[in-house]
Amino acid sequence: MSEKLQKVLATAGLGSRRELEKWISAGRVSVNGSVAKLGDRAEPEDRILVDGRPIKIVTDDNPRVLMYSKPEGEVCTTSDPDGRPTVFDRLPRLGRGRWIAIGRLDINTSGLLLFTNHGELANRLMHPSYEVTREYMARIHGEVDEAMIRRLTEGVMLEDGVARFQSVKAQHARGADEEGGSRNRWFRVILAEGRTREVRRLWESQDVEVNRLKRISYGPIELPSIVRRADFIELDPKQVVSLFKAVNLRPPKFSEKNVHRDMRERKEKKLRARGNPWK
Repeated sequence: MSEKLQKVLATAGLGSRRELEKWISAGRVSVNGSVAKLGDRAEPEDRILVDGRPIKIVTDDNPRVLMYSKPEGEVCTTSDPDGRPTVFDRLPRLGRGRWIAIGRLDINTSGLLLFTNHGELANRLMHPSYEVTREYMARIHGEVDEAMIRRLTEGVMLEDGVARFQSVKAQHARGADEEGGSRNRWFRVILAEGRTREVRRLWESQDVEVNRLKRISYGPIELPSIVRRADFIELDPKQVVSLFKAVNLRPPKFSEKNVHRDMRERKEKKLRARGNPWK
């Protein structure tokens, strides 16, 4: 079944449809040896080149999404010139397409990272217009009062514009802990965009320090305790569909063969994970 060329390229993870329309208009894309133009369509067996390089086509059938529990110390790049470990090092290899990280976490932040081979899904989940919520646990060093929380939820000016948390809740059940004679408190925070270091910068704007930060959910997906640090599991079809619906994408129709394969792989992964200690 043919699809609009810009959708095919977006699904392969090359960028947004609007950006890819510009690539097509600029003559950077060819299909089966002919320079493409806006309005062209492509099928899975077509040979597509972008800037002379072949592109592997990813279909909408059975898109894959992984959840990964990132430890501190890993960077969110495919390779690092300084030789530091990356979040891609432990992921399974794909026969077609590539893994795309949905958002980033800085080297000192742990928790939930999602990866997919479906570019359009990744683009929408990261785009601020869809307001996909992210939830974090933050340990704060410094005095936090109601006036500060009110400022953080109403909005504060950062160097790249006004930012705010949708909610800030003290985690009294976890209590305050003492480290080096300093009082630290845990807070659960939610925001609906993913600017660089936004959680840390919001707190730092109030002259307090974030000394631990962990992402615990992204949209409808929460990080379960079964996923150990530096480990991953694959989302089941129902979870994948929930992500598509969260960003107004038509949910995929999973083939029975691939659903059974994915369920078997996830079951094996969970059994292995139960035997692994926290790293």
